[in-house]
Amino acid sequence: MNRTDRLYALVEELRAVAPRPRSARWLADRFEVSTRTVERDLSALQQAGVPIWAEPGRTGGYCLDPSHTLAPLGFTVDEALAVTISLGMLATSPFRDAATSALRKVVAVMDDRSLSETADLATRIHLLDDGPAAEVPADLPQALRTGHVLQILYQDRSGTETVREVEPLGFVGKGRGWYLIAWCRLRNGIRAFRGDRIITAEPTGERSPRRDFRAEDLDIVYGELRTVGAGR
Repeated sequence: MNRTDRLYALVEELRAVAPRPRSARWLADRFEVSTRTVERDLSALQQAGVPIWAEPGRTGGYCLDPSHTLAPLGFTVDEALAVTISLGMLATSPFRDAATSALRKVVAVMDDRSLSETADLATRIHLLDDGPAAEVPADLPQALRTGHVLQILYQDRSGTETVREVEPLGFVGKGRGWYLIAWCRLRNGIRAFRGDRIITAEPTGERSPRRDFRAEDLDIVYGELRTVGAGR
């Protein structure tokens, strides 16, 4: 993580738990840098006008002004439990890091009583997995948002590796497995690439041309595709 990304992540971490403090040592462990580096970063943020202050004492640390955080979310316990389960189900997906961050933010803005009840109920919910999931290349989750052509190293079912340039169109999830749906320039058509067979994925810097993506183009025999859409 470069310094610019770390500065942004520090603010988001403090925002997620505000008005509670985080110690410099905790932040250093979180971002895998030295305590001195964290203190320098926090000082730079303060000088830039970010409302961060230090609380003294054994349980003190650095805090972000609560007025610069999210307003409390009006979740019922059932709603909070549903969000917790949904985000937990993304733990093996290309979006697991974003899901973990989102869950921390939801937890941070819930009142203590609802949070305690939700946490208790969540201990009774279990997901049945087939085994550990393979790591997803770091640049894969941002593929849709950035719109960049990716160069991937892909291994097919026989173990043969090929380098391909692909134009990301979407993702399909099935159980613990996730597939990148993309226009493959090598095959000149839409293909589904299993996430656990994508060894590397690097953006080329080229913007993908606009292509229509229809579920029926995938010709999926088993299962039924369901669209995940944000509520309006």
